[in-house]
Amino acid sequence: MMFIDVNDASFQENFEELLGRGKMDMAQVGAIVGGIIDEIKTEKNGALKQHIAKFDNWTPASDADLKISTESMAAAYKNIDKKLLDSLHLAYDRIRAYHEKQKPKSWFDTEANGTILGQKVTPVDSAGLYIPGGKAAYPSSLLMNVIPAQVAGVENIVVCTPTPDNEPNELLLAACHLCGVSEVYKVGGASAIAAMAYGTESIPKVDVITGPGNIFVATAKKMVFGEVNIDMIAGPSEIGVLADDSANASHLAIDLLSQAEHDEMASSILITPSKELAKEVEIEIENWLKKLPREEIARKSIEERGAIITTTDMDEAISLMNDIAPEHLEVATASPFELLPYIKHAGAIFLGHNTPEAIGDYVAGPNHTLPTGGTAKFYSPLGVENFMKKSSIISFSAQAINEIGEECALIANTEGLTAHEQSVRVRLK
Repeated sequence: MMFIDVNDASFQENFEELLGRGKMDMAQVGAIVGGIIDEIKTEKNGALKQHIAKFDNWTPASDADLKISTESMAAAYKNIDKKLLDSLHLAYDRIRAYHEKQKPKSWFDTEANGTILGQKVTPVDSAGLYIPGGKAAYPSSLLMNVIPAQVAGVENIVVCTPTPDNEPNELLLAACHLCGVSEVYKVGGASAIAAMAYGTESIPKVDVITGPGNIFVATAKKMVFGEVNIDMIAGPSEIGVLADDSANASHLAIDLLSQAEHDEMASSILITPSKELAKEVEIEIENWLKKLPREEIARKSIEERGAIITTTDMDEAISLMNDIAPEHLEVATASPFELLPYIKHAGAIFLGHNTPEAIGDYVAGPNHTLPTGGTAKFYSPLGVENFMKKSSIISFSAQAINEIGEECALIANTEGLTAHEQSVRVRLK
């Protein structure tokens, strides 16, 4: 783990390394992903079956084998442990309630001269949701992607998820049934992104693609952007923690490890003005690591991409964290809401000693699909607006066009667009 102080001679070099944590070498996999996309575009289901055989270790016998039946989803839902089922329902209800508040509204403004200006908000016709699979399955990611699409009013929702060895995750199937999803396909990686972007005999073309994935998924999303809309280019998971000496070192340690256990590329960064707390957290991280089933993954992540930074004061700590712009930011201080106005860049902000990042992953309500790698400086969390689009509304009365039509015609004339100019002038008295 990188342990540095802002006054260290090597601080700037080490900090620049942290700022580059989310950089993915897409050029390295670009040729592979481009080839996959081209094969899907030309061979469609045929290419999908070949890719599934190659990457997921099973071969669909027919086109029908690509789709997961609604009956199997219903059976998984019926067989799920009751406490777990209740937990899923709790998560669903809270996520739904939060996203209902996000829904943008159409609006109209009428001026005295009869001009009507406004905005019409409309859901996209179809959405493709990518849910990771493979090493682990994430039913929570399904909820976080399906629910805002449903709140937006999307009529056609398509889900793609990899199923190694043709063994769909039962909990994921139960979550699909809970959400009322009927089109779920056993396709993963760049192949799934290409299939949803261009369509195949089985998988319909969609208007927007959302959901996290590995570098192949991220690269594919970047390549198909423009053919469809996407939510963001998401990289490895990460957490930043701002803390003062009121924080519990053991709590901070396990919070940092909650991201490190995702994968070896995850980043966990603590910034604090308390050198004593920093040392305690370092000790507690080692104590917790020995207890984790995913110790090997978490240890590699912490050792290679973890950092503890000590600063002269909290103002300096906040400034550095704003530069990092983490996916998740915990503010573990005595008065976290006093610091909130100064925090500019973070995907999700967790305030107070009793608000671990994990609560936001599952049941808090806000979306856990968040910008990574510093992109929180210009990206927002996945939300209802990702599945909606806006149209401008313009209506002029005869009086209104006579009031400002001359100015419009003059600008058009200046730009040398005569037809534009005359289309206004023919309506003027």
